[in-house]
This record gives sequence, C-alpha cells and structure tokens, in this order.
Amino acid sequence: MNLSPNWTYVADTVMGGVSDGQLSHGTVAGRDAARLTGSVSTENNGGFIQMAADLGPEGDVLDASDWTGISVDVLGNGEAYDLRLRTDALTRPWQSFRAEFRARAEWTVVSLPFTDFEAHNTQAHFDPARVRRVGILAVGRAFTADVAIAGLRLYR
Repeated sequence: MNLSPNWTYVADTVMGGVSDGQLSHGTVAGRDAARLTGSVSTENNGGFIQMAADLGPEGDVLDASDWTGISVDVLGNGEAYDLRLRTDALTRPWQSFRAEFRARAEWTVVSLPFTDFEAHNTQAHFDPARVRRVGILAVGRAFTADVAIAGLRLYR
C-alpha cells in the first residue's frame, strides 16, 4: 500500500538545540523525492533534524495491522538514519518506535518489519493498528545529513 506523506521539517531548535537543516522537494538522482539535508549538532542538548508526516487523514490513525512493515525508497550519503513511527498511545513528542537504516549512495529499497521497531522513552507496545505519524531522522551524533525519500509504503 503506497503512502503519500506530506513531509514537514522539524529540528532540535524547538527544544533549544542548534542543529540546522532543510527539507526540499524535487528530482534527486532521477527520481521525485523529499530530501533532508543539514548539520546535526549535539551542542546545547540538541541532536536531530527530521522530516515527518502524519499518515492518517487529518492526523487520524492509520490501521496497518494487515501489513508486515514499512518500506522506503532511499538514497543518501552512507550514514545511518532512524525511521520512527508514532501511535496514538504516545503522549510526549520524544516518545516513538524506532528502527535504524543506512542510506546508501544509490537508490535502495529498505524494508523494516514492524517487529524491528523498538520503543523509545515509553512503556507502550507498538500497535500497527494505531499508527499516526512517521519520521525520518538524522539523530544522535554530530554529522552532515543528506537523505532522500522517493517512496513510502506498507508491505506484506
């Protein structure tokens, strides 16, 4: 099932961090894509830039319980990034379910089964019937981010 996220940019500056980046839309290596670029800094308790999108209409939940996981068509600079999912059971912005992937220098399909997602800062259990939001994050260490997403879908 193809997803059509309306990506938005968020950075650690909302919490006092100093990471700097941008989200752009256009052709990247021959494909229409959303591209997150910038510098991640851990100074001032920071450490992330991200592109994020609600998955359900008007912020409602998306029932992904009939699916095995989520796939992304990704191109990047060889760095590791997080794909994070949020459900309606999470009440704080720092809570998520996360899985790491590497963004290679050529277009690659990365498939992440829901069983690979680990709870972060929550005791909640991941329920694929209650997914609300997805994020692609450059996070956790100082580095230059460059990651493009040309497709996002649920798979069986």
